[in-house]
Amino acid sequence: MKMRNRLLTRPGFRLLLLAMLSVALLSCESVRYYSQAARGQLEILLGRKGIEALLRDNELPAELRSKLETVLAIRQFAETRLALEVDDNYATYVDLDREHVVWNVFAAEEFSTRAMEWCYPIAGCVSYRGYFSEPAALRYAQGLQAAGFDVYTGGVDAYSTLGWFDDSLLSTVVNRADYQLAGLIFHELAHQVVYLPGDTTFNESFATAVEREGVRRWLANTRQSGLAAAAEQGLQRQQEFAQLVVAWRDRFAELYQQALPAEVMRERKRVLQDELRAAYRELQESWGGYAGYDNWFAQPLNNAQLSTVGSYNDLVPEFAALLDSHGGDMQAFFASVRELADMPVAEREARLLSLSMRD
Repeated sequence: MKMRNRLLTRPGFRLLLLAMLSVALLSCESVRYYSQAARGQLEILLGRKGIEALLRDNELPAELRSKLETVLAIRQFAETRLALEVDDNYATYVDLDREHVVWNVFAAEEFSTRAMEWCYPIAGCVSYRGYFSEPAALRYAQGLQAAGFDVYTGGVDAYSTLGWFDDSLLSTVVNRADYQLAGLIFHELAHQVVYLPGDTTFNESFATAVEREGVRRWLANTRQSGLAAAAEQGLQRQQEFAQLVVAWRDRFAELYQQALPAEVMRERKRVLQDELRAAYRELQESWGGYAGYDNWFAQPLNNAQLSTVGSYNDLVPEFAALLDSHGGDMQAFFASVRELADMPVAEREARLLSLSMRD
C-alpha cells in the first residue's frame, strides 16, 4: 500500500494518467487541448524551487525575500488558525516569464446569463476553459464568438490542482499586497478541503467565503494597523464591486425572460451595459476615484464576463451564515460543507436557501 501511495504522488505518474485520460476522451475533447495542459503543468513542476532553500541564498533580492517569508507565515496561519490542510502546498516558488499563468475562456449565449460549461476528467464540469498560452485562448475564443456566443477571456494568476500536485507560489502573484497573497492562498487551499465536480458556483463561493474569513482573522492577528486598514478598505471595495455586478447581472436575466425581437433585445442589452458603466462611475466616486476596476469595466460587459463574478460570490452569504451557525469553528464548518457536497442537488439547494433566509 505504501509503495502504491508513493507512485500515485509522483508528478510523472499523474501526468501520464492525465494523458491517458485525454486519449480516452477523444470524442469530447481534443488531445491537443490536454497536451497543452500537461505541458503547462509540467513547466511549473520542473521550475519549482524550495522556499526555505531560496531564503538561504544571500543574493536573494530583499523584496522577494520578504514575500517568501510572508508566505511561510501565511502557510502556518492557514494550518494552525484556519484548519486548512497545507501539507507541502506553497512551500515552493516558480518564476514564470509571463504576466499570467493561464488564460481562461468564458462563454454564454447572447441572451442568457448562464455560463457555458466544459467537462474534464478530474475537475468535472466548470464554466471556463483554460490555456497556458494567451494566443491559444484567444483563438478558441474567436471560434466561439464566430458561433454567436458572448465571450470573455481573462488572465489567471494562480489556480489549484485540487491535491493532485503540491501547489506552488508563482511569480505571477508574488508582488501582490500581503493580505491579497494571504487571501489567494486561503482560497486555493479551500478547494482541497471540499470540491464538488460540476458545480463552479458552489466551489468558488465556498472558497471565497474561506478567503474572506481567513483574511479577516489574519488581519486581526497582524500588528500592522496601516496594513489592516488598507486591507479592510480593499475588501470592502471588492464586496461592493461584486454586489454591483451581481445585481446588474440579475437585471440582464430579467431582460432575457421577455418575449422581444432579437434586435430590440440587443438594443436593450446595450442600454443596460451603458447603465452598468454609469453605476460603476457613481460607485467609483464614493471610493474617492479609486480606479482598480477600470480595466474590467472597459471590457464588453457581456454575459460571459458577468458570469465570472457571480460564480465567485453568489453563495458567499450562505456559507458565511453556515460558519456563523458553528460559532466560527472552521473544522465544524468544513464538516458541514462536506455534508452539503454529498447531498443530492435538490436537497443541497434547499439547504443553502434555508441558510440565506436566516436573520
